[in-house]
Parts: sequence; structure tokens; C-alpha cells
Amino acid sequence: MEKFRLIPLLTAAVMGCTALLAGCGKGSDSSSSKAEEGAKTSDDGSINKDLTSTELARLLGNGTNLGNTMEAYGHKSYSADTDPESFETFWGQPVTTEEMIKGMKASGFDSLRVPVAWTNAMEYEKGDYTINEAYLDRVEEVINYALDNDMYVIINDHWDGSWWGMFGSSKQSDVDKAFEMYKSMWTQIANRYKKYSDRLIFEGANEELGDRLNDTDVCKNSGSLSKAECYEMANKINQTFVDTVRATGGNNEQRFLLIAGYNTDITMTCSNKFQMPTDTAKDKLLLSVHYYTPWDYCGTKGRSDWGTKTDYEEQNRLFKNMTKYSEQGYGIIIGEYAVLTNGGDLKKGTDKFIDNLLDNCDAYGFAPFLWDCSDFFSRSELKMRDETVAKIFDERRRDNQSSMTVEEERAAAVKKLDETLAAAPEKLTDDTAPQADENTAVAWIMYQSADFSVCYSVGDEYDPVSKSDGVIAENAVIDGEGTYTVSLDMSSNNANGIAFSALGIANGEKLYPNYIATIDEIKINGEAVETLAEGYTTSDDQLCTRVNLVNQWVSTPPEDARIAGGDLSKASPIILDYAGKINTLEITFTYAPAA
Repeated sequence: MEKFRLIPLLTAAVMGCTALLAGCGKGSDSSSSKAEEGAKTSDDGSINKDLTSTELARLLGNGTNLGNTMEAYGHKSYSADTDPESFETFWGQPVTTEEMIKGMKASGFDSLRVPVAWTNAMEYEKGDYTINEAYLDRVEEVINYALDNDMYVIINDHWDGSWWGMFGSSKQSDVDKAFEMYKSMWTQIANRYKKYSDRLIFEGANEELGDRLNDTDVCKNSGSLSKAECYEMANKINQTFVDTVRATGGNNEQRFLLIAGYNTDITMTCSNKFQMPTDTAKDKLLLSVHYYTPWDYCGTKGRSDWGTKTDYEEQNRLFKNMTKYSEQGYGIIIGEYAVLTNGGDLKKGTDKFIDNLLDNCDAYGFAPFLWDCSDFFSRSELKMRDETVAKIFDERRRDNQSSMTVEEERAAAVKKLDETLAAAPEKLTDDTAPQADENTAVAWIMYQSADFSVCYSVGDEYDPVSKSDGVIAENAVIDGEGTYTVSLDMSSNNANGIAFSALGIANGEKLYPNYIATIDEIKINGEAVETLAEGYTTSDDQLCTRVNLVNQWVSTPPEDARIAGGDLSKASPIILDYAGKINTLEITFTYAPAA
């Protein structure tokens, strides 16, 4: 299941594609005059042509994000005389001050990523892509706060009201306008900040380069791209970003550029369908991915703890996978990572999660950027909220590690990773759920509540520890053909509705190839419920067998789906519709070879 970021709900209705694409697309050459005057900053404007992106990644040290601030979206309220600072408070954060940035630097952060929503300050519905000068000025102020405090800075185009869906339109004229707008945007940004040194990095996108190119929030004609076409379009957009910035000349000919991976997801970015752009500059491209795995722990209230051997192995494996690109000479940026708190207390295991992630970054030479919306560093109190986490970042500041050579730093990190993994517990609780080794198949219910607050082992990897506190599972060891029952007791969790659920059978494809799981009965709160359609048997990873109960991210059964009798005409990835409170969920199914 795709993992989505929780973003603030917008009350403003977004205009449709027809209105958006009207006009002639002005603005491609504006905002260069200020750059020619010279920036009012201590930055010296120097460019080190010999510095490579992998070397830069180490210099970036520990980074943090100015989250929910310059990218906070308030476009509906925009007019030519809108105070740019008014946008910064739209998502609950205070107006940024230099004292805040000084506090971040003092807390151990060497670099700052500044997400930006540039269409906040455009009248792009009229086809005018000119970015308001005052908005460019305000972004520059924030850039200078960080540069003047000896930090590196990344600026990007973030979610930005989801205009990216224009690239997924079924109308070529919409797509053409999207590229016109994108080129205009980056021409203005690149010209405006052209004279800054290579301590300022441009990032072409965020998480939208991928499946979200099909978003219909702004462009109602969107949603036409297949997965393969989304990859192709993401690659084309990244190439356009590089070509556009390089064409502005000056320092931008050698400036470091950060390329967004597909969905900024490690596994999807490591697909051969994703291609890094070509570049006229040598060794100046970096690659960005984000890390919120497992999402039920990092992004929702579903899971409350982290730190099993399986947890460490998963994180270590995914970070190692990114060496596919670092070994090719690309510096790797973990543009966002966090265990999100939504303003609450830190979850158990947050310090372990962060510490091991930073060890992985040291081991492979990656640059980590914490996603922070005042959950970790309080912008009102100008200090870290949690002493344990504060100590981790203070010890990891670049100055404290600069005495070591690259080889020494990486060797120490690898040693610590090995020791941490060896000491990690198999379980965090006294859970007695059966384990699924390579010779054992186990059936269970994947579950995610409608509000993402209660979960149990969501995903193709069976992990009975990945659950909300209080959830009690009865899972079944599969020993061949037969009828089995699995259940979840969530009576102490106040679980409501279903965002996602499936019957999973760990190792089913390996140990029982071509078997079919047929749902006999589903009970909710002890009562049998009717199904909307027939479930089908499938596998996403060719190891875990699955029957979807509610999967909103799939529209039709895949080509390799299996069903008793072979008729998939009445099969669906959504066979349940239940919105009430769920105390218990029980599934009885028959498992047998296909006829």
C-alpha cells in the first residue's frame, strides 16, 4: 500500500484545468534584476568546481527542514500586495526569524532545507507565471538567515497546491502548459539567486514526481498516466529542471542540483525505470529520497514503538540499496525523515530510530534532513524539546565529526550498526503470535483504521510487532489445504472503519504456489457481514499471498489474479464497506490449489 503524507486540509476549492491554462504564460525572464545587484549577505558567491556531490553530502552534515512554513499554501488569499509573511503562518507555524535559525544551528544542525510554494505568489490561473518580487525577497531573507549562520541551504518547489497533476493530463495542451510554467518558475528562481555560492542548492521537486503526477486536485483532466508513463514523465521533468537552471549561466552552470527520486521512495527510486538526468556540469547532481518507514510508526498513531531486529534490518537494508546511486557518484540526500508527533510527545523508540538512521548516513556518506514543524526544535522556545534527541543531534554536528577521516567515520558507523543490530530484541512485547520463517506460512489480517490511528501488520512483510498497543491477533499457521480462521481484537483501541485491509499469507507464494484463498465469511463485532464483491488471490512481491478486503489504491484485479472458477468479472479489490466502530474483525477462508 502506498504511504501518503498527512497534509493540512485546505478549505479553498482548487480551480479546474480550463481556468488554470488560460493566458500566455508570462514571467519567464523576470526577477533577474535583483540578482545582478548582488545579494545582501555574508555569502561570498564562490563556486568550487572541483567539489563533487558525494563530497558535498558529507559537508552538509546534519540537516533540518523549515517545515510547514514557506510551503504553507494560501494561494486563494493572494493578491499583488499580499504580505509574504502571511503565508508562513497558514499551517500553524510562526513567522521565521533569524533567532530561530541560530537556535537550529546551535542545536547541531549544519544545513537547512526550505520547502517553498512558489505558486502562492503567482496569478497562474490567468497564465501569468511571474513570481511576486516581495515573495522572492522573503525567501531570500530566510536563505540569508541560514547562510549567515554558516549553514548550507536547499530551496525547492514543494507540494505547491498540487499543480503537478497538470503533467498527468490527457490533454497535451495541459501538459505543454505545465512545462511552460515549470520552466518559467525555475528560470526566475535561478536568475534571482544566481550570484549565491554553492552553499545554496536548488531542488527541482518534492514527493510529487511520481504517482502524484496523476493528481486531479487542480487539473481535472489528470489521471491518464500509467505507472511506466509516470516514470517517463518524472524523468523528463528532472531533465527539464537541470537544463533550465544550467541555461541561466553564471554560478548556476556549476551549482549543485538536487534531483527528486520517484515518489522520493527508496524502493521506487531504485527501479531501473527511474533515470538520473544528464548534466553539462561534472559531479554536481545529488539525489533525494525521504524516509518514513514503517509509515504506521513514522506517520500515524497506528504503531507506538520501534526497535526490533526486524526494524533495524529493514532500515539498514533500504539505506544500503541507495548505494546503487552513490557508487555512481551521486551524493545522496535524505531530504525528509522523522517520527511525526503532530504536536504530541515523542513515540517510544524515536531516539533509536533517529540514531540508527544517522549511523546509516555516516556509513554511506548520505546527508540527512529531519522533517520538523516545531515537533523537535521548538521555534517559540528556541531549543530542542526532548533532551535525549537533543543530545543525539548535538553529538552529530559536523564540527564534532570533522576530526575523523571519511574512512574512520564510516568504519565507526558500520561497527556501531552491526553492534546495534546484534543487540536488538526479536520482539518489543510479549506477543505470542506465530513467527513466519522461510519454511512456515502464516495467515493474518492486515488492518489500518479509517483515521490511521489503529493498525496491525500492514504490508506484505508479516510483522506481528508492527501494531497498535492493545491489538490482539489470532493468526494461523498454514500447514496445507484446509479452512482457517484469523482475527483481530481491537476492543480497547476504538478502531473506526477501514482505510486498508487484506488477508495476508506470509510465504504463501513460495510454499503453496498457485493456491487460492477463498473468503468464506467475514465477521465484524461478531456478526457476519455481506461482501460487495468477490475477493481474488494475488501477490505484489511474489512471496506474500494476499486477498484485498479494502484497497483503495488498486482499481481492478491485476492480470495474474487468481479466483476459484477463473471468472474475475465480479472480483474487486474492495469487497467491504464498513464505516462504524470495529471491536473485532474475523475472517474464515478456504485455502486450496487452483482447480
